[in-house]
Amino acid sequence: MNTVRAGLFVTAAMFAGPLAALELKETPGLDPALPPVAERLPSEPLVVDLESKGRTVGKHGGAIDTLIGRAKDVRLINVWGYARLVGYNDKLELLPDILEDVEVEDGRIFTFHTREGHKWSDGHPFGAEDFRYYFEDIVSNEKLTPSGLPPFLVVNGKGPKFEVVDETTVRFTWDEPNPLFLPELAKARPPFIYRPAHYLKQFHEKYGDPDFITKEAAKVKARNWAPLHAKRDDMYNARNVALPSLQPWVRMRDDSDLRFILERNPYYHRVDSTGQQLPYVDNVIMTVADGKLIPAKTQAGESDLQARNLSFSDITVLKKGEKQNDYVTALWSNTKGSEISILPNFTVKDPEWRALFRDNRFRHALSLGIDRNLINRVLFFGLGTPGNDTILSASPLYKPEYTTKWAEYDPDKANELLDEIGLTKRDDEGTRLLPDGRPIEIIVETAGEAQVQDDALELVGEMWGELGIKLFAKPSQRDNLRERAITGQLVMSVWWGLENGIPTSEMPPEDLAPVHGDVLSWHAWGDYYETQGEGGEKPDWAPAERLMELYKSWLVSKTPEERTKIWDEMLQIHANETIRIGLVSGVRQPVAIKNVENVPLEGIYGWDPGAHFGIHRMDEFYLTN
Repeated sequence: MNTVRAGLFVTAAMFAGPLAALELKETPGLDPALPPVAERLPSEPLVVDLESKGRTVGKHGGAIDTLIGRAKDVRLINVWGYARLVGYNDKLELLPDILEDVEVEDGRIFTFHTREGHKWSDGHPFGAEDFRYYFEDIVSNEKLTPSGLPPFLVVNGKGPKFEVVDETTVRFTWDEPNPLFLPELAKARPPFIYRPAHYLKQFHEKYGDPDFITKEAAKVKARNWAPLHAKRDDMYNARNVALPSLQPWVRMRDDSDLRFILERNPYYHRVDSTGQQLPYVDNVIMTVADGKLIPAKTQAGESDLQARNLSFSDITVLKKGEKQNDYVTALWSNTKGSEISILPNFTVKDPEWRALFRDNRFRHALSLGIDRNLINRVLFFGLGTPGNDTILSASPLYKPEYTTKWAEYDPDKANELLDEIGLTKRDDEGTRLLPDGRPIEIIVETAGEAQVQDDALELVGEMWGELGIKLFAKPSQRDNLRERAITGQLVMSVWWGLENGIPTSEMPPEDLAPVHGDVLSWHAWGDYYETQGEGGEKPDWAPAERLMELYKSWLVSKTPEERTKIWDEMLQIHANETIRIGLVSGVRQPVAIKNVENVPLEGIYGWDPGAHFGIHRMDEFYLTN
């Protein structure tokens, strides 16, 4: 048996003496009708040792103002808050957070211990019943979850045995190891395998009053109890202000679609070592602005903490406004495998393109024909790392060859490979011809969301032109891009690189295998996996078949050594095959900080793992004024 321990986090029991020895302090400004802090906190809260993290003890009060590009981005409060059953620290260690402890036996038996006395944001107890309600009454209910148990709860077609051991303990048991389980719970958008049962039961046919359910369903134009329950059960999107939460800040009012005030959770489970309950900041205020104007508004001092809607190209402008508007621009490491990645579509319907893309000589030629050093200098002032779309040096799994293989600028070798394939015929303009006589004119579609992608494609187009290959950039929209991938019309696209560029062996290698249908390189293969063979196409290309075998091996692996070996082979396949044509990685993400303390000047910025600000624990940030 192994236990996931708390690392730099400690429980109150680890301090000498009882909880009272922490000298708990009341948070100024809270509703005086609330219970005292000792009754609001769990009997053993998570105590944060700020000094060991190089941070200072903060003070309560104030609001952090930030800008969002659309109203739906209010859901980011549940990303940045990053209260998770288990979560990553800045060393990428997976540790208990909401949970007091996790016991793992044989990689297949997971026993969760919640904190005695832990409460939801409305003061109602949180515990085993909330897990039971999720498992038995939501994901095991065909009306609420017609697709059945989600993949992370299924091992070789079988779900777990779920048990309530006592009021604060639950157990999930599979017949075989499930290494996917804990990492899934730590994601920026986790599955929330617990629900506020006391609130949601009133909308469930098994527990609620039929007349009440009928009236409530009519209010939201729901056909019956199931869609009503789905609307009320909104743990991620922050649309239901009545839904209790365990996050540090909670949306409690629904009075505007342009300015959202997220208020502190008075029952939050974390405290600092001086007895102050976190979060330090009273409110996070999100104001909707035109995404294109957010850099200028940030420069004008209208945001206290801003990374969303900022990019590398905004750094110069942001630096100019620092002194006048009293903020600093930190440059965090972007954790994507590449800032820009060109993606051949291996499941494109056109047979000529399909055959060509599956010939690694063609992909190698395209990669060798790109002068990445030039792109790095022109677009990123030489501050990035030219190379493949792969994991970064910050990952313990990194090997330099993953970045450099087939990524040197060698147009002579590229031309040699193209000739070797048989693409020797050219038209009057010098453009090489496909076997069926069409000119090799590659339409690379973009989502139209990043100017730097368009700029990069212009440079790549000039370089590929020297090889006798024409590139035409076609701006589109994200939804249209995905639709064209689904129909097989998409030939090639440009996107950001691998989502997780800093993995450990304990994180699932889902970026490297065709297991998701929304990946533009291989929609049909990913759809086949996600629908268990009912849709899409079964992989019929040897490298993809091997990647799937390895991914499935990871899903039943038992040891870190075994998982490291799997990761290594998958990364080697990507390096050998140039499956994704990355350009430059390690591009910095600007983070504007105005009068907010405990925000690191050097940090990592990514979705998974990272949750943007989440991995750096935004509940520990505080205001100087």
